[in-house]
Amino acid sequence: MLEAGRPIDSRPVPVLDSAVDGASPEYAANRAAMLERLAVLEEEQERAIAGGGERYAARHRQRGRLLARERIELLVDPDTAFLELSSLAAWGTEFHVGAAIVTGVGVIEGVECVVTANDPTVRGGSINPIGLRKHLRALDIAKRNRLPFVTLVESGGADLPTQADLFIPAVELPNTRATVGMCDYSVMVDRAAKVFLGGPPLVKMATGEESDDEELGGADMHTRVSGLGDYFATDEHDCIRIGRQIVGDLNWRKRGPGPSRPVVDPRYGADELLGIVSADLRVPFDPREVIARIVDGSDFDEYKARYGTSLVTGWAAIHGYPVGILANAQGVLFMDEARKATEFILLANQIDTPLLFLQNTTGYMVGRDYEQAGMIKDGAKMINAVANSTVPHLTVMMGASYGAGNYGMCGRAYEPRFLFSWPSARVAVMGPQQLAGVLSIVARQGAEAAGRPFDEAADATQRRAVEEQIERESEALFMTGKLYDDGIIDPRDTRTVLGIALSAVHSAPVEGRRGFGVFRM
Repeated sequence: MLEAGRPIDSRPVPVLDSAVDGASPEYAANRAAMLERLAVLEEEQERAIAGGGERYAARHRQRGRLLARERIELLVDPDTAFLELSSLAAWGTEFHVGAAIVTGVGVIEGVECVVTANDPTVRGGSINPIGLRKHLRALDIAKRNRLPFVTLVESGGADLPTQADLFIPAVELPNTRATVGMCDYSVMVDRAAKVFLGGPPLVKMATGEESDDEELGGADMHTRVSGLGDYFATDEHDCIRIGRQIVGDLNWRKRGPGPSRPVVDPRYGADELLGIVSADLRVPFDPREVIARIVDGSDFDEYKARYGTSLVTGWAAIHGYPVGILANAQGVLFMDEARKATEFILLANQIDTPLLFLQNTTGYMVGRDYEQAGMIKDGAKMINAVANSTVPHLTVMMGASYGAGNYGMCGRAYEPRFLFSWPSARVAVMGPQQLAGVLSIVARQGAEAAGRPFDEAADATQRRAVEEQIERESEALFMTGKLYDDGIIDPRDTRTVLGIALSAVHSAPVEGRRGFGVFRM
């Protein structure tokens, strides 16, 4: 109850306690497993940064040109963070890790922008199917968060061997900032930029005309004759200078509120996040230990703490931005947890507060008693609330993300504004052992129905093969390679990454769904 005469805002926000024991064997084992995964992640990121390799990078520099990340570094404001997205796209495929394009969110002249840059050291910056998907994801982030879009183009066009997979629908993106073609502003570099529908060989074959590339599509011609180019740059540095000036002249204003609370560091060190997630995802962990290390001041006002305890919900702030947090505590989502989540999501929409989903779930509870009690109905309420919520959603996959639990906790299909994975994340329809077991049961039932003997040895071999396949295909590297997230992050960087993402989503209006109140389940 409120005391008479007491200011409403005088109630202190609860501060999370921590039970992490850095000296325990379990913590040491968890930390070692995470560090091993991070070492693999770093190795793969180095492959992405290397692009086509030192040979092609050296040739590129000999031509007096900058590499993709060097261009981005000059474009963004000094001493500001650049949040690279999908850095390991195409991992495990026939294409180079990174998919021959760099994308991310950076600050240009004080304005948050989505930036893309072709990597010309990989097949001349040609666009392959996964690179196209990565580019489209960057466009989607820019559109949904109302961010200017700047692209640094040096591309040979379509990757010809895979051209059949490169036809796409048109994308409407207001306030686009790019370099050439269908954009609001284009800057072209003298003797370097070339834009034409057909180069000299194609023109020769099609029309018999003899032309050089400068006549057909050089920067001088397009800025002086055709009018395709808006600005003529003498070199790359001049091009980047002009691009920065263009963004500075946009008079850009955010439409969402700025940080409304003081920014206070968490009371516990981010380094301890390495030992919290169990090396065995079947062993649950308390997500409050994670929350305590990513939110301002480790302050967390928990909602319905005594009800639906397998899901933690509550209010906090990250870098001054208020957020509502939903975090799995025991993996399984029961009916109480689904109802609790539904109410909490509706509440967040009432007060225009972004939602952060911290995933570690094996899905919704199954079984006769739960089906008869209406598990599907309650789970559907939660998923419906997620689907119809209009406040920004951010998702971090910390551990397991299986089955419909992935939907209920705002997986990729439900379009969070940003979605990141920890190296420990696993995504699948169900766990490897469960999936292999289901296939075994179905095969056994089929054999019995057909009246034929069941081959136990073959079944055991099949189960092992399926478990290995699902284990491999559910790993974070495999999923990020297919662009099922926006990148794998070091757990220690989670607070920083979320702060950048929250700032970006507030470039657009932050408004919850209106027209009805909160349904008490």
